[in-house]
Amino acid sequence: MSNKAFYSIVNEGVLLGDMNGAVLSTTPVSATGATLTCTKDAHAGRTIVISAVAGCAVTLPAATGTGSVYRFIIGATITSNSTTIKVANSTDVMSGRAFVISDGAAAVLGYATGATSDTITLNGTTLGGLIGDHIEIIDAIAGTFAVRVFTAATGTEATPFSATV
Repeated sequence: MSNKAFYSIVNEGVLLGDMNGAVLSTTPVSATGATLTCTKDAHAGRTIVISAVAGCAVTLPAATGTGSVYRFIIGATITSNSTTIKVANSTDVMSGRAFVISDGAAAVLGYATGATSDTITLNGTTLGGLIGDHIEIIDAIAGTFAVRVFTAATGTEATPFSATV
């Protein structure tokens, strides 16, 4: 990052802190396979487009409180299996909310994580996983990811959060 004009606007021309996510835009990461292991260096601060219609098993790095942001967009509706986003170990958890647009009567449903939630599951129907769904995960606190899920679902909607690790 060598654009002094930009940095003079935001902090007197001095680049402070971690370079991850410091650029204004980055090329999205395309995930089309059955698995994806996220790392801070390759995925933090970038948009990850999951276009695996047969589902993708995503594993996050350990939550260490770096402030790293992992942003996921569903690029193709899941038609079989499920896409899961899980923590890396049995001690990390997720804390946050899912906002789900229902296919019935213009309802918006809300779900909160439980004390031991460590997995987000999207199945293309009742748990979300439709094209355009958006998940943001922040490595906010050592041992805890802050999560926001914006999704649409069909049928008898249910929480996308569970404890499976």
